[in-house]
Amino acid sequence: MTVEKQTNYGNISVSEEAVASLAGGMITECYGVVGMASRQLLRDGWAELLKNENYAKGVVVRKTESGLEIDLYIIVSFGVKISEAVREAQKKVKYGLEKTLSVNIAAVNVFVQGVRVVG
Repeated sequence: MTVEKQTNYGNISVSEEAVASLAGGMITECYGVVGMASRQLLRDGWAELLKNENYAKGVVVRKTESGLEIDLYIIVSFGVKISEAVREAQKKVKYGLEKTLSVNIAAVNVFVQGVRVVG
């Protein structure tokens, strides 16, 4: 699945992995987000904290009739109000992707995989 755009100069194709990496980079800059987590929880319910080059493993991109749907799997910081951190992250990722890709983002779903003490 790719995001396709046509311009006067030709066609532009953006891969699903590129969209996922872009979304992963945006969400890690949000207040209260420690990092991206893998979609699969490890044994005993522990979430793996992903490095910069693996952000695509913590993001699912789906193309629907109404636009792109993004699923983000994150780890939040201890002591932060989770609902506020997630709401701000959703707004930032939706705005950033719509501005960057010029496509409609139908939904940004955030799944909190864990809470970490940062110190």
